[in-house]
Amino acid sequence: MSRVQTLPVAPGDGDQRLDRWLKRLFPHVSQGRIEKMCRKGELRVDGGRVKASTRLEVGQQVRIPPLPDPGQVVAAPKPRVSDKDAELIQSCVLWKDDHIIALNKPPGLPTQGGSKQTRHVDGLAEALKFGLEDKPRLVHRLDKDTSGVLLLARSREMAKALTDAIRHKETRKIYWALVAGVPTPYLGEIRYGLAKAPGHGPHGEGEKMIAVHPRDMDSTPGAKRAHTLYATLYRVASRAAWVAMEPITGRTHQLRAHMAEIGHPIIGDGKYGGSGQENLGDGWGAQLGGVISKKLHLHARSMSFKHPITGKEVTVKAPLPDHMAHSWDTLGWEESFADDDPFEGL
Repeated sequence: MSRVQTLPVAPGDGDQRLDRWLKRLFPHVSQGRIEKMCRKGELRVDGGRVKASTRLEVGQQVRIPPLPDPGQVVAAPKPRVSDKDAELIQSCVLWKDDHIIALNKPPGLPTQGGSKQTRHVDGLAEALKFGLEDKPRLVHRLDKDTSGVLLLARSREMAKALTDAIRHKETRKIYWALVAGVPTPYLGEIRYGLAKAPGHGPHGEGEKMIAVHPRDMDSTPGAKRAHTLYATLYRVASRAAWVAMEPITGRTHQLRAHMAEIGHPIIGDGKYGGSGQENLGDGWGAQLGGVISKKLHLHARSMSFKHPITGKEVTVKAPLPDHMAHSWDTLGWEESFADDDPFEGL
């Protein structure tokens, strides 16, 4: 057993839970033991009693009671990322520096694990350390079938800075989609609120949202305000359109539910498209048929943010995934046809 010791929270270790901080220093100590030490008041921060979830700040003093030696308890081995998966996730890197990594997330790869998801960006991030001790952390999410720009922070402090920037709307995300029919007016905004549909599970692919008219927001339990800007860039007669969207709020499935609500579901969106049938220009059904892929045509095209360390404006763009690139090619469109900022006129 070790002796009682008092350790400072070092620079770089701030803004994290006490139990996680302790496990990094003493990987062999179980969660149950940490909880018990907190309950008994043996584990203290700046002399005060704490919970396992207490968040630490740089400079605080943590009193640690005698702990078992490493040999006495075996820590579970970390899951290893296969060489093939490591190569895949590393090939998705669009941009990186010492603080941030930007990926072009492939469609079909979940951002985080769920009840049936064992292979996801968060797990594969073990292969994105690039010489640092810790794996990068997620700061936002994309739906499993949505592709495009996904940011990861390479330290705890950077994760907090980016999360705060996203929460305070100091970042900009522009999405591209192929939608059924042609939205009019060509440039507009959607302000329907969103509420979880009854009977659908917690956050994840099983969940479904329902759109709520602004006048019904106050009387709808669980409804949250949602706001999307859209711009119709190109069209194919009245059958389909290339639309750029900017989510001002960040609700689950916001863009998919909003476009479906105005009668222009995103191509390949079986959940919100209303029907698997082909769309013949009547705004119903989320498939175009022919050689157009049945996969979801929604892509996080770009993300802009002020770098928390350098203060410089950074914009990262992600090329279209293969199935969308094929659809664009079929319809005679090129990525370069779109303005960098389709919402400049708003």
